[in-house]
Amino acid sequence: MTKDEFETALIHGAFDVDAATGALTAPIYQTTTFRQLELGVEQHFEYSRSGNPTRGVLERQIALLEEGDFGYAFASGMAAVTALLCLFGAGDEILIPSDLYGGSFRLLDVHFKNFGVSWHIADTTNLDALEASFSDNTRAVLLETPTNPTLRVSDIAGVARAAHRRGALVIVDNTFLSPYLQRPLSLGADIVIHSATKYIGGHNDVLAGLVVLKDTELAERFSLIQRSTGGVLGPFDSYLLLRGLKTLSIRMDREGESAAAIAGWLLDHPGVDRVYYPGLKSDPGYTTNQKQSEGAGGLLSFDLNDSYSVKKFVSALRVITLAESLGSVESMACHPATMSHASIAPEMRAKMGISDNLIRLAIGLESLSSLKSDLAAAFSAAKLK
Repeated sequence: MTKDEFETALIHGAFDVDAATGALTAPIYQTTTFRQLELGVEQHFEYSRSGNPTRGVLERQIALLEEGDFGYAFASGMAAVTALLCLFGAGDEILIPSDLYGGSFRLLDVHFKNFGVSWHIADTTNLDALEASFSDNTRAVLLETPTNPTLRVSDIAGVARAAHRRGALVIVDNTFLSPYLQRPLSLGADIVIHSATKYIGGHNDVLAGLVVLKDTELAERFSLIQRSTGGVLGPFDSYLLLRGLKTLSIRMDREGESAAAIAGWLLDHPGVDRVYYPGLKSDPGYTTNQKQSEGAGGLLSFDLNDSYSVKKFVSALRVITLAESLGSVESMACHPATMSHASIAPEMRAKMGISDNLIRLAIGLESLSSLKSDLAAAFSAAKLK
């Protein structure tokens, strides 16, 4: 799908006009159940846990945008991850990147180990190292690319080739770039997942998760998991995501432009030891990201110099909000060590490359000059005497 085709599909993809009324917006079917016309005769909708017309539009839309065949909507990103992990059982191993999102790591490490599912950290940015990480029990590679919060980039096509040679699935969390900038299924991945709370929704007003598949047999298994576990997205929240999707391209273009400018500005700042942003030519993931994506997105991280106070820095921000999320019209700052990755032990965070001085910025739609002025003021306030 070309960029022009994608931008048009955001508006006229899975839903164009309601046939019954001519409505340009998909109706909200706020109902739990549907009348059955005859005993023993299946209808498309029977109970909203197994299917709802509004959610159905969203699920078809995300499948279309991700160039997949089957879409699934959940009540949160973690509900989606939980359902995906139900594909695996006792004795199965999943390879994960070193700085996997803290919530996903906790789910694997605390809960799914009770069911005999194990995890192993692999350097997914190095295909030779990844090859050495596979075992006879490896059933999947769970990728974030870029990762959270150090924005490491993995070669999706290369990982897919390595995994498929061993009969393992490749699951890609595409939250940070969205299908506008990256479409993993077209690169060989088997499953795409989103915390749709972020860029898909885009307005900090809906909690949701999305999954997209291509394989029919896998989709049949996963559909049963969705119906059985029941963590589905409600009709009104589905409507909110459909609304947010319509502006995805223009939001991500603006946020990406501002993020690139701020990353370059931080690169030369004396208060910064390192900037993590795959849109910088100096970034280790730049070449791979250029090859498989249409941009680097609106998220960046940096290590604050020891001569500055992290606490004073985030407290001094006025335009940028200290908050544990990303992908919205508002710019947000996150301190992973005490927020998104606080549930991970300090020694494990150190192995992941998440220092206590690391700050993550999710750039929104405010003016670039306002954001730079806010950051400059925070640096001034945080300088230790």
